[in-house]
Amino acid sequence: MYFKEIVSTTTQYNFHSHTHYCDGKADMTTMALAALREGMLHYGFTPHSPIPIASPCNMAREDVELFLEEVRQIKANPHFAACRFYAGMEVDYLSPQWGPTNEYFKSLPLDYIIGSVHFIPSQQGELVDIDGRFENFKRRMSDHFCNDIEYVVDSFYRQTLEMISLGGFDILGHYDKIGQNASYYCPGIEDSEFYRSRLSAVTDAVIAKGLTIELNTKAREEHGRFFPCDHELKRLKDAGICILVNSDSHHPDRISSSRAEAKELLDSL
Repeated sequence: MYFKEIVSTTTQYNFHSHTHYCDGKADMTTMALAALREGMLHYGFTPHSPIPIASPCNMAREDVELFLEEVRQIKANPHFAACRFYAGMEVDYLSPQWGPTNEYFKSLPLDYIIGSVHFIPSQQGELVDIDGRFENFKRRMSDHFCNDIEYVVDSFYRQTLEMISLGGFDILGHYDKIGQNASYYCPGIEDSEFYRSRLSAVTDAVIAKGLTIELNTKAREEHGRFFPCDHELKRLKDAGICILVNSDSHHPDRISSSRAEAKELLDSL
């Protein structure tokens, strides 16, 4: 994908969105129409990938071809010609055996892949979702992680570094998202040397590899934060990293949510 060229010529894009194929709240046509109303010139559909464990948020493997066919129909529909639509996928990194480098994802006719971490192994080796609402995270801390927040943070960033090392993705998704739930669970943890050293190591890897990342705006309205956090953005921008402003939209009325504010922040750095 030619992301740098797109970013240099327009702000009317969103490369991270979800529909009814995973945990999105609307079908693809509804989201496409909303993208047109928002004046989008480039819009990507990125369902949460199939994974080999049970998850209510991930698409079923048997739905992948249906999803791809719907994207093809939208691309071919003259009603949608004002915007260029893309078939993407947000691929969950679970292990070296299941992530963006897996042969299954390589075989799919995708325009691009977002690589993200939503699951980490518990101390017993069980993969557990650490994303989503804090009340669920808090319960899982007790049920699966022995209330060890440092283990969870360390595992999240270790998984992220493994994924970066292996590659196979075009955009690195919300790479410090653990900070939100970790801070609700343990206020102030993001200011600790323990936390900052692990986040900084990921930023170092992003810069070393010259990756394309997203400035994810999904949590700004409700939680007052972007991913990555503000103090990492200057390092990334100074290093010339391509930063896409994505809304991670799950609702048709949130396609542009906080994107203008994020663009202003980037311009101010």
